[in-house]
Amino acid sequence: MTDLSKDMRRKFNNGLEKGDYSIGGCMVAEVQEDASDGTKKFLMKMDCQYEEGQKSADSDPEYVESVFMSYEYGNTLCVSSQIGCRMGCRFCASALGGFVRNLTAGEMLGQVLAAEKYTGEEINRIVVMGMGEPFDNYENLAGFLKLLHDENGRNLSYRNMTVSTCGIVPGIRKFAEDFPQSNLAISLHRLTDKGRSEIMPINRKYPLTELLTAAREYTEITHRRITFEYALIRGENDSCEDVKLMISKLSGMLCHVNLIPLNRVSETGFDGSSRKKAEEIAETLNKCGIAATVRRELGGEIDGACGQLRLKKIHRA
Repeated sequence: MTDLSKDMRRKFNNGLEKGDYSIGGCMVAEVQEDASDGTKKFLMKMDCQYEEGQKSADSDPEYVESVFMSYEYGNTLCVSSQIGCRMGCRFCASALGGFVRNLTAGEMLGQVLAAEKYTGEEINRIVVMGMGEPFDNYENLAGFLKLLHDENGRNLSYRNMTVSTCGIVPGIRKFAEDFPQSNLAISLHRLTDKGRSEIMPINRKYPLTELLTAAREYTEITHRRITFEYALIRGENDSCEDVKLMISKLSGMLCHVNLIPLNRVSETGFDGSSRKKAEEIAETLNKCGIAATVRRELGGEIDGACGQLRLKKIHRA
């Protein structure tokens, strides 16, 4: 880089040799495309960006998955925030391989840049709903969102960013203060402490009452509607009683319920409810004054749908 001074180049070289920092990035290693809807799942190779105390740059390469989805209003990328996940939700593929490490803000942004380079299309909406729990990696998440928003970065509106959490209450409160214009989604899935703790261990630390209180506080601080993601698991959380609980717990809150017939992950032993069942539940919720929709199914043919991203390299035949 001859446009930099010799002194500056010498400092960079010395830093690289000492291991003070590394020059790396994120690249598309492999791609799967869903022929039915054009959704693309990227296997992203993480290259040489590590936090202090984590693996060295000499370690084997690591991978995450990101998903590119096209809608009428533009393109959305589902971004991963960690390699693996330690939350242990029983229905989700991301936790099956365990937790490896956090991604840096640069590695999260690298997924966006790599996907745009591959597709040749601009990504104008970001959802942090890939591998990992974003609020378990809050500082890097915050750095990533700020890079997206900065006019010298992507100059993307905070309103076009959505972060999903399984229910880390301190993270919800901090997010409300730090990013009041961004969107928050909470993975809910059960409306009793016993039932939710069985499938989502985080509920043992932050019980349902505490979580819903934080959610109400979020809407009061930000004046933004919160999204509750509810994966419908056949025989587990899709009964009339479950729907009544949802109505009683969420009535009066500024919220939207996103019903998701569970996408099958063979190791979990769970099956999703039918789409017909999901539409019936959505109709009941709407009649009771709770806005609800059934999520459009994208990427199901390539294990790129909600809950299916995992630490698994794609092997070609």
